Amino acid sequence: MEIIKERFKIKADQVSQEIKQLLKDHGQKVIGEVTLSQIYQGMRGITGLVTETSLLDANEGIRFRGFSIPELKDKLPKIPGGSEPLPEGLFHLMLLGELPNSEEVDVMTSTLQRRSHVPNYVFDTIEALPVTTHPMTMFVVGIMALQNGSHFAKAYASGMNKKDYWDATFDDSLDLIARLPRIAAYIYRRKYKDGHHIEPNGLLDWSGNFAHMMGYDDAGFKELMRLYMTIHADHEGGNVSAHTTHLVGSALSDPFLSFAAGMNGLAGPLHGLANQEVIKWIFELRENLGVELPSKEQIGEYVKQTLASGKVVPGYGHAVLRKTDPRFTAQMEFGKKHMPNDPLVQTVWNIYETVPEILNGLGKVKNPWPNVDAHSGALLVHYGMVEYEFYTVLFGVSRALGVLASLCWDRALGMPLERPKSVTTDLVQKWLKGEDNIWGD
Repeated sequence: MEIIKERFKIKADQVSQEIKQLLKDHGQKVIGEVTLSQIYQGMRGITGLVTETSLLDANEGIRFRGFSIPELKDKLPKIPGGSEPLPEGLFHLMLLGELPNSEEVDVMTSTLQRRSHVPNYVFDTIEALPVTTHPMTMFVVGIMALQNGSHFAKAYASGMNKKDYWDATFDDSLDLIARLPRIAAYIYRRKYKDGHHIEPNGLLDWSGNFAHMMGYDDAGFKELMRLYMTIHADHEGGNVSAHTTHLVGSALSDPFLSFAAGMNGLAGPLHGLANQEVIKWIFELRENLGVELPSKEQIGEYVKQTLASGKVVPGYGHAVLRKTDPRFTAQMEFGKKHMPNDPLVQTVWNIYETVPEILNGLGKVKNPWPNVDAHSGALLVHYGMVEYEFYTVLFGVSRALGVLASLCWDRALGMPLERPKSVTTDLVQKWLKGEDNIWGD
């Protein structure tokens, strides 16, 4: 891993110089305009962040360092005999901007294995919570307990030079990524399997070991975890979990504090919690119709009833995308390969062939197509993971790869404290009347 770390530093120094020159030459150029509606409606579409690891294309979906999901499925290394990409390879790509070979991915896997030991006090902290606690709450508490071992916090307290911020951030990020599967699996076994825990297997890859510790040794489930951890890893910087991690990190909070904050955002029903909302809705659909495999006609009527009651169809629509999410397509291909006759998975496909046309007919929906959450739950249920409250924890383990790679870049490039300007509605009203020039134009 020291080789990767050295290569990261060389790359970061190069990019840092390029940015300094870019700001010197073009720092005063205007790249967009902000409307009043954007200010009031979640800053939607405002370009105000730099995230090196990924970019969301409205028509092509997420691109990691320029590579699409189909390209990554083809180009990233896999386990011998496997068909799904190893997320360790994606992390390497996000850090260095270069596709790794199999040997480099093996180094990453070995590094994570060596760093994966979780102190007993972390488990004791989780055990102090009632078993009825939501798994995302336990997950965040576990992350916060790990913070006691932060390299960054200790080095900063002893007077670290700011040019070395990236180094301690890098070590914390690797430690955190290595230990998250152990914590998540511990929570899963504690809450749903009567506390019968499974020790890690140091011979397995990062995702395979995660599946093993949760109690799923089926080869198909391990492949699903490799795919899941890869496609959920990052979604550029403006989403809640990525932006929150970046924002808290900009205050020089260490990676444990920053990532825990991001996970609190991921737990919201408009972000990572959406995947459990989808599977709940499908279960309710089947229960209300009284059939295991509803027809497209039955689905269409139920969708119209859902919309008429003022609710949305979970898993459909996206703030940026204007076509079917490639991450949905990747999961659909997985389902067709591993479980083509599963009634729940077939229901997901029937919904896909029904909902977009109905939403299009409303004339109000910019994107009637499914996002990543529309499919993942059905694949997990096929392998027996029916505890859908836990699905967001899976999302969180994966998202660590992207947001922590970005945090390493934030510190390597010396990104400053994030502090946007806000205004009051009273001041906006005065500006509209010409009584105050709040934007200085």
